[in-house]
Amino acid sequence: MKKFNWKSLIPHAVAIGIFLVVATLYCKPVLQGKVLSQMDITQWTGMSHSAFEYKEKHGHLPLWNTHLFSGMPDYQVAMEGHAFLPNINAILTLGTPKPINFFFLACVCFYILCVVLRANSVVAILGSLAFAYCSYDPVIISVGHDSKMWAIAYMPALMAGLLLLYDKKYILGFLLMAVFATMEIGVNHPQINFYFAIIAFFVTVSYAIRWIKQKEWKHMLIAGSLALVAVGVGLANSSITLLTTAEYTKYTIRGGKLIDTNAKGEITQAKTKGLDEDYGFSYSAAKNEFLTFMMPDALGRSYGGAADLTFDENSKFVQTLENKGIPENNAANFGQSARMYWGGIFPSTSGPVYLGAIICILFIIGMVMVDSKYKWWIFAACVFAVVISWGKYFADFNRLLFEHLPLYNKFRAPSMAMVIPQFLFPLMAVLALQKIFFTDGGKALLQKNFKKILYAVGGVFVVLLLMYVANDYSSATDADVKSFADTKLGGIGSTLVYAMQQDRKSLFGTGILEALGFAVITIGIIYLFLKSSVKPVYLVLALLIVNTINLLYVDNNFLNEQSYQDDESYNADNFTPNAAEAEIMKDTGPHYRVLSVASDWTNEAQTAYFLRCIGGYHPAKLSIYEDLIENQIMKNNQSVLDMLDTKYIISPPQQQGQQYAAIPRSTNLGACWFVKEVKFVDGPVAEMKSLDNFNPAQTAFVENSFKADVPQQPGADSSASIKLVSYDNDDITYTSSSSTSQFAVLSEIYYPAGWNAYVDGKKVNYVKTDYVLRGLYLPAGKHNIEFKFEPESYNRGQEYTYIGNSMIWLAFLAFLWSVWNERKKKIKTAA
Repeated sequence: MKKFNWKSLIPHAVAIGIFLVVATLYCKPVLQGKVLSQMDITQWTGMSHSAFEYKEKHGHLPLWNTHLFSGMPDYQVAMEGHAFLPNINAILTLGTPKPINFFFLACVCFYILCVVLRANSVVAILGSLAFAYCSYDPVIISVGHDSKMWAIAYMPALMAGLLLLYDKKYILGFLLMAVFATMEIGVNHPQINFYFAIIAFFVTVSYAIRWIKQKEWKHMLIAGSLALVAVGVGLANSSITLLTTAEYTKYTIRGGKLIDTNAKGEITQAKTKGLDEDYGFSYSAAKNEFLTFMMPDALGRSYGGAADLTFDENSKFVQTLENKGIPENNAANFGQSARMYWGGIFPSTSGPVYLGAIICILFIIGMVMVDSKYKWWIFAACVFAVVISWGKYFADFNRLLFEHLPLYNKFRAPSMAMVIPQFLFPLMAVLALQKIFFTDGGKALLQKNFKKILYAVGGVFVVLLLMYVANDYSSATDADVKSFADTKLGGIGSTLVYAMQQDRKSLFGTGILEALGFAVITIGIIYLFLKSSVKPVYLVLALLIVNTINLLYVDNNFLNEQSYQDDESYNADNFTPNAAEAEIMKDTGPHYRVLSVASDWTNEAQTAYFLRCIGGYHPAKLSIYEDLIENQIMKNNQSVLDMLDTKYIISPPQQQGQQYAAIPRSTNLGACWFVKEVKFVDGPVAEMKSLDNFNPAQTAFVENSFKADVPQQPGADSSASIKLVSYDNDDITYTSSSSTSQFAVLSEIYYPAGWNAYVDGKKVNYVKTDYVLRGLYLPAGKHNIEFKFEPESYNRGQEYTYIGNSMIWLAFLAFLWSVWNERKKKIKTAA
């Protein structure tokens, strides 16, 4: 019996080493004790801090967060569950720090796919680095979209499992797919999961057509069934996240609206089942946005940051200002602030999706050289992705999908669909290089198709030149520039806009020349392979080095040394209480909230790091609370602030040298109170309008649908009382006493998907009150009242997680058995 060939592992070890070295060099500030300054992660730290403080005290994270938007499920902020699987993420990333771990993991997962496709290791390294260092990755990492980055990184390994199943490697394919479906789904970025499902759909259709032609009915049934079961295992292992998210979504704007505001500013009834189309299509990519795949600055660059590309002193924009008499310094400042970007992603974009000019050229070559088994589904998926990324710019088609494609109306930012080409372009490049350099007959096939390659690549550049001539280089923001220049700069608006457009044209032309240079390098290396005896591995290595340097050069515009801070200054800048917060923190009362008007209080969570807020930061707020913000709090309705127990207002410094001020409010109503009367209203519109002018201490408004749970009006009793006894995130207790029936209003957010009410130990119904709060009818007498947060979705998800964990272990044992059995057969055959 032959011993295991340990030398076969050397190429893989080298690949792992290269991935680690490149990621470490690119992210070297983290090894100097610095941390990434990521806006979204800073916000997440603020909104999750109280939950982790709770865990230090109680040993587990709470399920309800009291510090955001007067209260919301904490499992949409920080959540934990129990499992008996190892920490697969830590294993695959070798415990490397952030952001090294992101890039390293993306490389490893793509490399796994390349190994499954039997690609040469140098080709696999090239493709892996191209996938991991596409400019979109440093862009999203820099702003803190961590879950998105994890989901993107895991896609190739999940695809590897699917392809193994479809190529009749059932046990290994199932194990790999089940493990990486668990990881892909578990990072909780459903939109990236959705885009992977689109890729899997095109793959499956392509394979199914071939199976049907070859009448492989049995294999089609087995492979399809195992793929579905593997996805089911992933869903089971992620079911705590999925079930709670699915439940929560119903109560957010992603699940639909109860009310809306028309053009006249009037509140109207709305019964949508997802996002509004305008909101869902925000951040749509322009139809020419895909040109950034090959030319990162094709549409200009105005993304922010130290390496931002702006109109410099040599630009026609600045020179025009100077020629019109604008002082040099003022002209330079205008050039720094003007928007060079002329694409379609508004209100802003943080960077392009640059795949690498070499990768794009290899994609074109792949369309000539790669087997139909792969190239057509790759091409179809990429085209579909580009089309759906257009969103509102191709509205008729995308509206059809928005209205009928399952889950599609839950997502916004159609431009995110560019992650599909980000994955598939490097895959096509790998297949093309493998076909040309490392497949029997590849050189002969290249010789036969070399002219086709030249025509295809040349045709692309002819189209780019035609676009260079035909583009008007205008932007939706040009009108603002023109208006400002006409009003403030003496009527030079048209001239200035024209100059700006000429600068954009110049940049577009430069992009074409740079891409052409990379095309010449790529074609030249392939031609060298045809005409010389240079070893293929050296030629591919040359492409690898040039492509990686090019990608890292572009990436450095978006994630660089300026993206990091030392840990001490980061915490001092973001998580040190200001004077007002420090003053309020002296108030140890168990139940009060604050409103910080010192910032955009609906989009910041640093205040929540210290205090319970009526504001906060979260991409999916409860829709009833969003309605309250838009229709009442934004209009400075003091009665609404009272019912939310807003005890303090934080105001910004009024003059230089002053500090933030804590302004106390004496009219806040506390944690609970009895009202004199309950008024029933017909529907959410009437309920919202009722809050325009009311006294929450005297009157409560309840929808008619809850009338059965309030059998009679409160009785007169001047001595009636209700008070808060204990206030825990997931368990709140009160006591009450009255000689007549009463109606209690509790200053807690209404969320029926888990909050249960118990009076004297007996479960009772409570009602939605004053649009967002909880109300409870209480009969005469003394009562102990308890509210418990007991979401069934969480408990059920934990049960499913154990089932999913068990199935992965069974699949792993089956794989070990198959290896042992195969080894046993080889021994027997050799004997």
